[in-house]
Amino acid sequence: MDNLCIRRFVNTDAPAVSEMIRRNFMEVNIKDYSREEIEHLSETYNPDKVLDISGYAHMYDACIDNTVVGCGAISSYWGKQDESILLTIFVLPELHGKGIGRKIIETLEKDEYFLRAGRIEIPASITACEFYKRMGYDYKDGIKKLEGEGLYRLEKFR
Repeated sequence: MDNLCIRRFVNTDAPAVSEMIRRNFMEVNIKDYSREEIEHLSETYNPDKVLDISGYAHMYDACIDNTVVGCGAISSYWGKQDESILLTIFVLPELHGKGIGRKIIETLEKDEYFLRAGRIEIPASITACEFYKRMGYDYKDGIKKLEGEGLYRLEKFR
């Protein structure tokens, strides 16, 4: 995608990012989770939630012709200097499989939170788990287990 650019999130992106995340929940993740779980997540990820995440994480947007088509964030893991966590990684459903998610991960892996960490964790949905495994992340402590919130914990060591 020649016209794809990844840039830092700005507050005015919150409505577009929220809508993209909600679409992913309702169109993609719903295949792996109950309607009730997905509807709750969709309600939770309003623009205020996106702004909240951007307040404590380094958040990035993938854009094509100034239109937000993907997002991702990285933060310190519980305030630790040597561990970080990837969060809120989504791509417009109609653009899945086009390399945008890979570019977002590559950008996050150049961020200072990634570079200073010895371990990076990602809470992965059932839907996205294989994508993250292809990006070099593996099950935390080598154990494939869904946590209470229906997510796998994956990690990468540097």
